Amino acid sequence: MTTIDWDAAADSFDEEPDHGLLDPVVRSAWARRMETWLPTARSAVLDLGCGTGSLALLAAGQGHRVTAVDRSTRMVEQARAKLAGTGTEVLVGDAAHPPVGKQRFDVILARHIVWLLPDPAAVLRHWFSLLRPGGRLVLIEGVWNGTGLSADRLTALLTEHTERVHHEPLSADPLLWGKEVDDERYALVARAEPPHRHTEVVDVHLVLRKGSEVLLARRAGTGYADGLLHAPSGHAEDGEDVRAAMVREAAEEIGVELDPDELRVALVMQHRGPGGNPRIGWFFEADHDPARPPRNAEPDKCSQLDWFPLDALPDDMVAYCRAGLDGYRAGQRFLIHWHQDTDAIAHDPGGVPRAVPLPVSATSTGRLHHIELWVPDLAEAEAEWGWLLGRLGHVPYQRWAHGRSWRRGDGYVVVERSPDGSGGPHDRLRPGLNHLAFHVRDRAALDDLVAAAPGHGWRLLFPELHPYAGGSGHHAAYLENTAGYEVELVAP
Repeated sequence: MTTIDWDAAADSFDEEPDHGLLDPVVRSAWARRMETWLPTARSAVLDLGCGTGSLALLAAGQGHRVTAVDRSTRMVEQARAKLAGTGTEVLVGDAAHPPVGKQRFDVILARHIVWLLPDPAAVLRHWFSLLRPGGRLVLIEGVWNGTGLSADRLTALLTEHTERVHHEPLSADPLLWGKEVDDERYALVARAEPPHRHTEVVDVHLVLRKGSEVLLARRAGTGYADGLLHAPSGHAEDGEDVRAAMVREAAEEIGVELDPDELRVALVMQHRGPGGNPRIGWFFEADHDPARPPRNAEPDKCSQLDWFPLDALPDDMVAYCRAGLDGYRAGQRFLIHWHQDTDAIAHDPGGVPRAVPLPVSATSTGRLHHIELWVPDLAEAEAEWGWLLGRLGHVPYQRWAHGRSWRRGDGYVVVERSPDGSGGPHDRLRPGLNHLAFHVRDRAALDDLVAAAPGHGWRLLFPELHPYAGGSGHHAAYLENTAGYEVELVAP
């Protein structure tokens, strides 16, 4: 039976047997990571080489049923004391062949164990036999001063058992280690699934809007589509829903902590890159908050972060992202974007269109299609209406000599200075159009719009009654622009 010298391991990694988790900041950082590695549902977790039980305690604190194993009786005694009252079973035994009999687990967790094994392939084979179908192996390893196990080597060992291995670099997060580190530290999450079952990676993409502009990042150092622009994006982890994945990716890539309720589904697209496998992409829309400016939080993967106009997107973009944003701007909700193997990864303005919009249920009869306003001054209207509609989530849609339009969903608003106009100023008190009314997310968003409106050609009507000019309990703002058009902004 293979045995592991945990004291030697601790010395090699310059860490305490407690994994450094006595520090509450370090412990909190590991807890956040483990929330993404472990299932969201209550699961059976086997912690191998548990030491004094710090990782087991985090798993138990997240609601999981934990069994912990360590060969050191001293460690086991400390772990039992630390885990008292959590329902965790702590056993003395070898991590390579844990004394769990015929039990099967949803997760096997091992930190800094595999590199010590004389026959890691055989041990990994045994560990996979202890997992239930669909279970996961969470391995935390690294290379310190030339000692340890690289991610490439460990991934190669895992491919005998699974095609689904997620690699998560950990070196760049000093909170995990209590200091800055410059060696290779990582986690691998491997799923125990039949190797030939059809699966598709689920992507998440953020359409972060600042009026009529959208945030794009230029890829660098990733090995795929480097030098091209793409929306902030990533993929959902095991056990993670797409909204939670988008919140996580936004924080990791652009340093913006989004509330899930800020996200709106903009588009769902199945796509395939040249020579690649199909993926499902969820595009989420969110509004830029000046109090939370985006920043390049991953400079090793991104060389530029900037705002670009939605109606004049650059051509040097990843093709499927450009197709997704074009579809979003056109009000489409479902797309297929299927590359041929000979296609380029980059958007090709003169190439064969690959995006295929999918029709939705035919329930459009009776819904408002568009509103058209004839205006006396197109430039003035474009500036004033463009600002307001952009803040309300509309995207630039059409542009021609005499008019402009902005779309949200499958409806749009047109402003036009038609050569057929009969002249005369707009008078909202005459028969005809009195005002347009729009939903606003909440009272705070309403107040922000009212505060900014005067700088964009809109003045507040009925200020002495605001925000109840429409009646008690009806939160709304009434604005009028230079040409005399009125809008009502209604907050729930």
